[in-house]
Amino acid sequence: MKSFLLATVGLVALVGIAAPASAADMAVKARPPAPVIAPIYDWTGFYIGANGGWGQSRNCWDFVDPFGVAFAEGCNSRSGGVVGGQIGYRWQASQWVFGLEAQGDWADLSHTRVSLFDPTLSIRTKTDGIGLFTGQIGYAWNQALLYVKGGAAVTSNRFSILDNLNFGAELASASSTRWGGVVGVGFEYGFAPNWSVGLEYDHLFMGDANNSFTSPVFVAGVLNNRVSQDVDMVTLRINYRFGGYGAPIAARY
Repeated sequence: MKSFLLATVGLVALVGIAAPASAADMAVKARPPAPVIAPIYDWTGFYIGANGGWGQSRNCWDFVDPFGVAFAEGCNSRSGGVVGGQIGYRWQASQWVFGLEAQGDWADLSHTRVSLFDPTLSIRTKTDGIGLFTGQIGYAWNQALLYVKGGAAVTSNRFSILDNLNFGAELASASSTRWGGVVGVGFEYGFAPNWSVGLEYDHLFMGDANNSFTSPVFVAGVLNNRVSQDVDMVTLRINYRFGGYGAPIAARY
């Protein structure tokens, strides 16, 4: 009996020693994964870029005699290419984005047609430069930005009277830098931390303007013309913004 008791005590002691070791060998429960850090695209900052696309200029002529009487010469439209650049600044508040931008484009919008009054003459309208000075307001979905814009517009134009009987020689001309207004809408997408690409449509309201020809001898008594002008533009744009994504935020669970 004494031997049995000693064996029992020894067995209990061995179990007590082995139990902590077994607990130490148990697998530790894995910790939950750390929250994913998701960068938020920040549209704030100065940017510079290039643009190119299509434009159309619609012009309606009236000749004005010395007594102020206007004679309608009709309207014409001409489409062509535009290419240029832009510079601006945007700042973002929550998902709203506000901006200011200046844009300048070279244009090739020229049209020539026979005069309604005298078939021996032709009239030519050429727009070779466009400038926009606008404010923007937009709404951003991270890297996607939809915006509207509006402000002032300026165009550089040349109006010519041509002699059809003399191989289109220019008989008289008038140059005009005209100011008006512009409204537009655009979509832009940030495909890299500092780069974005977009598509924009603009409509320019240039109103009416009187022009004096430098050599008004082609028609007796005609000294001036009055031209109304509207311009439409569709351009692809690419911008480089100075700055990065901004502060990252932790994804919520």
